[in-house]
Amino acid sequence: MTRVAAVDCGTNSIRLLVADADPATGELLELDRRMTIVRLGQGVDRTGRLAPEALERTFAACREYAEAIKEHGAERLRFVATSASRDAENRDEFVRGVMDILGVEPEVISGDQEAEFSFTGATKELTGRADLARPFLVVDIGGGSTEFVVGDDHVRAARSVDVGCVRMTERHLVRDGVVTDPPAEEQIAAIRADIEAALDLAEETVPLREAHTLVGLAGSVTTVSAIAQELPAYDSAAIHHSRVSRERVREISDRLLHSTHAERAAIPSMHPGRVDVIGAGALILLAIMERTGAREAVVSEHDILDGIAWSVA
Repeated sequence: MTRVAAVDCGTNSIRLLVADADPATGELLELDRRMTIVRLGQGVDRTGRLAPEALERTFAACREYAEAIKEHGAERLRFVATSASRDAENRDEFVRGVMDILGVEPEVISGDQEAEFSFTGATKELTGRADLARPFLVVDIGGGSTEFVVGDDHVRAARSVDVGCVRMTERHLVRDGVVTDPPAEEQIAAIRADIEAALDLAEETVPLREAHTLVGLAGSVTTVSAIAQELPAYDSAAIHHSRVSRERVREISDRLLHSTHAERAAIPSMHPGRVDVIGAGALILLAIMERTGAREAVVSEHDILDGIAWSVA
């Protein structure tokens, strides 16, 4: 086996996976998996730049991850940076900081590469399942963008579009620097209009309605699953490969979008960093299920991070 480390730095969170990978058997033995909300994409949609405080939060997490990587003795490391750092004018500051701390250059990958990693990470365990019909549609709802990938054993078509839980929240729910609590119906309608336009774009490339199994990834989806199961705390094992019906997603989306910050924060499985953006994230998931006709979503805790680890191995 090869001991590898993978870092996925997105718009809302940064995550680390250290694992022993055996390409011969397809086994990925997880040693350390952690996530930190750093909100790297704070204000990027408005200013086009990474905020100094967002960079410092991200570098602090990188220093913590460097210690973990050293402790586990990982032989190889790959650092992938997604939407926010792909778009920012001052991304060179981000690149230099990561190199100083972790010794590798962050790869600012394209949306198509992002989708490829997400598909591999999400479906490697599912390919032998008789109860899940192919092709799969893997949907990775991030902070700044959402990736759509259709495939069987391999990717058939992929597209990344610029709707994510942070981007939609900042664009439509923030007034005078504060998230509207709860939002007005016209604000919710504006988010929905952006999502529908993005789905139109995705369908130009990806046959969304041809897929037989919808696989949902990332924090918005896993949090919706945790809420659907009424978990007393976030439980990765209970969430991984759980299934959530479209009707349940509709109920949860409506509840989150019409609740206050305090009410959302009181949900036992809610990560503090997702309280303000989960409503937009849930609405993105619901719109996708309605567009594709999916009656349920299979939820995966294995995603782009696992795909990055496999690419290193």
